[in-house]
Amino acid sequence: MSTTTMPDRVVAPARRRHPWRVVSSLAGALLLAGVSAVVGCRAADSDGVTPVPQALAFLPWLLVPGGAGLALAAFGRWRTGVVWGVAVLAVTGWYTQPYGDATTRPSGAILAEFQVLTANTEFGWATDDLIATVRREKPDLVFVQECSFRCADALAAELPASVYPYRDVVREDGSAGSAILSRFPLEPAERIVSVMAMPGAVVTIGGRDVRIQLAHPSPPLPRDEAKWRQETGRLREFARSARGGPVIVAGDFNAGQDHALFRSLLDTGALHDSARLTGQARTWSWPADRTTPLRTQIDHVLVSDDFKVGSARFLTLRGTDHRALLVRLGLYGG
Repeated sequence: MSTTTMPDRVVAPARRRHPWRVVSSLAGALLLAGVSAVVGCRAADSDGVTPVPQALAFLPWLLVPGGAGLALAAFGRWRTGVVWGVAVLAVTGWYTQPYGDATTRPSGAILAEFQVLTANTEFGWATDDLIATVRREKPDLVFVQECSFRCADALAAELPASVYPYRDVVREDGSAGSAILSRFPLEPAERIVSVMAMPGAVVTIGGRDVRIQLAHPSPPLPRDEAKWRQETGRLREFARSARGGPVIVAGDFNAGQDHALFRSLLDTGALHDSARLTGQARTWSWPADRTTPLRTQIDHVLVSDDFKVGSARFLTLRGTDHRALLVRLGLYGG
């Protein structure tokens, strides 16, 4: 009986990926992981911990490293990475859409039209330009953050009581000082406890009492976000408690629509962002003193349903890292 021997199978050597493709895939994975961490917190309605709160301020710009990660995955012929990159870009793009109501629902007859200006003067350095802007634009309500001793003195001297007879000024140096100037009768109200002063008041406009509040919570500094969370949370509780009457909250919120804390303030249902209402949800206000594409909107004028927003303009002031915001409002009778 004869036997036949089967020839040994020839096993083709495994194809090894080119080292540069491996490096490209790894680099793409690192970029996509970083973007995914930030966008994941946005999807989870969380501000996370450093560096997530800081990165969330510039969320639309995450499309750049996300796109680079996708390109590197494609160059590395990493199919999983390509799918990952497409998903990251799709989710990031979705969250670049404006957040919040696009309209208010005022009722009754219009009682008054007026202008509101909010400006962060950065330790008072932009005081001269602020005064020039106030004289030119003639706002009826002025909210000033980081109003130092020099700023407070200049406002008293250059914008006298004959122009703004009603005011609530918190005299503190550096960034802690704040001021509210008003052409309308004003009664000071309880301040929100904060490191940088956040005064409040009740003004009478068109026969209605309007609760106004200056906003300037602490910024989300790296590894020190606790004060930011606490003070922005107090603003949220104020908004919740103020529901049912006309309310204006204006200032430097140190937060924007991609921060869960700021969205939770809007989600109380009491307030709407005037920039959003005028189609400017992504118009930047900070930083204004340096050339960088990484800019965001953290200065806001929030209003209740009693108001109709006619216009919102961001104005450049020399000497500060913030742009001022001028909003034209109409107050309706409830």
